[in-house]
Amino acid sequence: MSFMELSLRRLRTLREVARRGGVNAAAGTLHFSPSAVSQQLEALAAEVGAPVLERVGRGVRLTEVGRVLVEHAEVLLAAEQQACAAVEGARQSLSARLTVGVFPAAAAALVPAVVDDLAARHPGITVDSVEADTEDVATDVRHGHLDLALLLDYPDAPEPWRTDLTVVPLGRDQIHLAAPAGTAHRPGVELGALADEDWILSGPDTYWGRAVRTACRRAGFDPRVRHRADSSATAAAMVAAGLGVTLVSDLGRIFCPPAGVDVVPLARPLSRTIVAVHLPHTGERPTARAVLEAFGHAAVTRGLAPAT
Repeated sequence: MSFMELSLRRLRTLREVARRGGVNAAAGTLHFSPSAVSQQLEALAAEVGAPVLERVGRGVRLTEVGRVLVEHAEVLLAAEQQACAAVEGARQSLSARLTVGVFPAAAAALVPAVVDDLAARHPGITVDSVEADTEDVATDVRHGHLDLALLLDYPDAPEPWRTDLTVVPLGRDQIHLAAPAGTAHRPGVELGALADEDWILSGPDTYWGRAVRTACRRAGFDPRVRHRADSSATAAAMVAAGLGVTLVSDLGRIFCPPAGVDVVPLARPLSRTIVAVHLPHTGERPTARAVLEAFGHAAVTRGLAPAT
């Protein structure tokens, strides 16, 4: 078998087809056309001397050779990450381009500070940020589409973290009432006192929507959602227009208009933890550690409390 020269890029493509269940689904996550994915797999089949996919009805499935390759792809791709970390460690200066998945508030409040920090301390490191759906971002890290990602962990709606990802807490993001300017609600308001308010809230299928609804139910009521808005900026603008109340975090305050919204502390503080997630071997890369440190500094600068 020594004649084989396996392409890691093509192995990554095959792994994605296996995980997504087909060429078209894999093409979407790989940002290739379906024909480009098929060409990659045909080239891989030529490398190993046997087909890696076979047609079943209108779909495809892995051949026995394809299944063997996918099993070994995890080991080979992990070794690639280890090699990258070792090479970075041997360099005299840090230099790399990393892609980070971020949620909207982190994109607006943290990424600018991180870019400035790295430009001053590690000018060889470039960060590309991608505003990513929090429901999919961990999968994108796991599949190698993102080097790092920022996620949110809500005590009122905890998400199970799989053991194949390393989770690094960056800070606690306090949550407050956001009400139209001039609200009668004063600092120290009980969440239960908001039961008769009209609410502006994202759907129950989102992390934020689930967490707020769970907190309200613990306070004895279901929020009367008059306006569903998945965007924090949209929700803040609707609050400023007097259409209802919502909850807003310290990071999310960046979306609140300078006038029109009163941010009122709750009697029983709510919070969420901002975490960075990455593959275990990514944490061995000096450049990744530098980026994580920059995000930690940005969190402190933004006034986030230490994660516990």
